[in-house]
Amino acid sequence: MNVYKKRAIFTRRNHSNVYRMFLWIVLILGGLWLILAVRRGEVKPLFLPTSTPTRLAQSYAMEGDAKFIAGQLNDVKDADGNITSTGAITAYREAAKVDPTNAKIMADLARIQTYSSAMLVGDAEIKQRLAEALDSAKKATELNPDSSYAHAVYAFALDWNANSTLVPDELKLQDLLSNAEREAARALLLDNTNTLALAFYAEILTDQQKWAQGLSYIEQALQRDSTLMDVHRVYAYVLETQADYTGAIAEYDKAIEITPNLSFLYLRAGANYRRLAFGSPNEDVQEQLFTKSLEYFASAARINEQLGIPDPQPYLSIARTYSQMGQFFIAIRNVQKTIEFQPGKAEFYGELGVLYHKNRNYETGILAFKCAIRGCSAEESCDGRGGCGDADVPAEVTGLPLTASTIYYYDIYASELAALDTPKTPHCAEALEIAKIISDSDFDEDPNIAADVVVVRNLCTDDPNAPTPTLQTAPTNEPVNTLAPTQTISP
Repeated sequence: MNVYKKRAIFTRRNHSNVYRMFLWIVLILGGLWLILAVRRGEVKPLFLPTSTPTRLAQSYAMEGDAKFIAGQLNDVKDADGNITSTGAITAYREAAKVDPTNAKIMADLARIQTYSSAMLVGDAEIKQRLAEALDSAKKATELNPDSSYAHAVYAFALDWNANSTLVPDELKLQDLLSNAEREAARALLLDNTNTLALAFYAEILTDQQKWAQGLSYIEQALQRDSTLMDVHRVYAYVLETQADYTGAIAEYDKAIEITPNLSFLYLRAGANYRRLAFGSPNEDVQEQLFTKSLEYFASAARINEQLGIPDPQPYLSIARTYSQMGQFFIAIRNVQKTIEFQPGKAEFYGELGVLYHKNRNYETGILAFKCAIRGCSAEESCDGRGGCGDADVPAEVTGLPLTASTIYYYDIYASELAALDTPKTPHCAEALEIAKIISDSDFDEDPNIAADVVVVRNLCTDDPNAPTPTLQTAPTNEPVNTLAPTQTISP
């Protein structure tokens, strides 16, 4: 017989679990806190877009390329120094921040920084910008030692840093050029089809006075890719160093067709027209060439004005052209225009002093040279520029040290002081001090400058047989150098 276990007629109720109840209370309180936090804005709901979208490095790089082609390499600032529009350099710096390990971005930044130095005035600014380019290029090669492009740009930056005006030490200059050649060779070893490496190598060889090799390399680059601005620019430079100014102009024109908003290309083409005019024996042809030169400089000024770039370089070039034409008054007005852009720039007062000297306005020339060499107060700066007009802003000027690019300012200043010394306006103490600065330097090896120093000393020491100072002027030949602007006085 099967006996089954009795079952309860009613189901037995389970007792509540204390731990389970505690968990539910915690979850309920946590939910209430979350709801209140969301309402107060302390907690953001999921899947909301970020308030400031993060840009990709490539986006910044594309912006930098566009601004480079547009000619806006440097930031644009207003009269108070506030940035109103960023340039290609800033865009690439932002790209490097987003992707700091990208060698291509660092190399592109270095290339633009190097070119941007051609749009600056003054040894200090140019030297600083080229040093920044060198640092960027070096970092690019460190990020990717096997990048042919990075080594090519590093060679380019080294070559432009090897500027005799910026680096007076001959050993250091040659060391920079040797390093540039080594980097260019390394770039070609990594990729023998690198057209930019060929072009930059040609520029370096030309700076080493290896003209035949330089011409050979740039011709190879031109055959491989004739669509690059850099190739035509370097080819123009190679022809320029060989005194083929007509050929150089043709190549600069091709570079301008590719990048029509880079004002320094117009400046170089205009300078070559000016050099042709200077060497022409025919007055009618000379005038036509000078006119073409002025057209290119005016184009550069117009581009800068359209882009809002306060670049005084075109006006300096216009002034030097009118100076060669013997029209010193117009030249002076254009230098005064440059001072409107940067009223505290000592180099402009030096250029103005040279023009006053050529225009035989020695008294005002002394005031301009004083600002350039010794510096002057804001009030004195107006006297140094021949008076302040409505568009002029008085500004304190810091004097320039004696360098290869300022030696003629010192020379002419000392000569004018000695020549104009009178009992009522004594200038000899200052003239002798400037002469001593020159003679204590390495720049008195120029026989004309050395002779002027002797004349100044003789005249200011009451030598009855002292000759009249020659008031030596700067050389009139157009200097041929890399696109990094030299500050050697050229009319």
